Amino acid sequence: MSNEKGCILCGGEIVYSRTGRFMECAICKRPDRTNAACVNGHFVCNECHKKGLDVILSLCKEETSKNPVEILLKLAECGFCHLHGPEHHVLVGVSLCTAYKNCGGNIDLDSAISEILIRSSGVPGGACGFWGACGAGIATGIFVSVITGSTPLSVDEFRRSHLMTARALKSIGDLGGPRCCKRSSFTAIENAVDFVAEHMGVYMEKSPVVCTYHNTNSQCSEERCPYYPGE
Repeated sequence: MSNEKGCILCGGEIVYSRTGRFMECAICKRPDRTNAACVNGHFVCNECHKKGLDVILSLCKEETSKNPVEILLKLAECGFCHLHGPEHHVLVGVSLCTAYKNCGGNIDLDSAISEILIRSSGVPGGACGFWGACGAGIATGIFVSVITGSTPLSVDEFRRSHLMTARALKSIGDLGGPRCCKRSSFTAIENAVDFVAEHMGVYMEKSPVVCTYHNTNSQCSEERCPYYPGE
């Protein structure tokens, strides 16, 4: 069982370095470049961190909810999702895609989710701090690009996917750090729900979000987070 508070192997605190180095993944033993390892020397590559995501399509095909945050929270309880990690970059997009379909969005869910899985998996863990672009925010742009059929040669679809990413990233940036994958995922999804309603006329459900993960996050920003339950 993974430890939700830090390293998925030992629970140790994750330490981030400003420059990357090559380390051997503690699970698959393959070397990879990383800026993050736990205090006990464990490094887990992006692929191993996301292991188990292959069950997402079957779960989403059975899902009836029209609320993407509700869908994300269900997926977050599966064994492949940890407190923090690049799996959130995938979950944001597939949760939005599933809710969009359930609200009447004209897409083929199988092909849309498969495409989101491929594209989102290319965004590594730590992108929020090292790229200046949180993967949860990028995921909203991927979602819009998939449902609109955008390509690098598109015109309006190109515009909408970029505007979506920019909108989500601004909201995530306004909240500041340190990173919290749940907070960023909630924020990204809420922005996407509003954007899709405004620009595409599909109205996904939206309800107040109260975080239940704050007690397991040692870097929780507490009152600075809009989802913190308070007293």
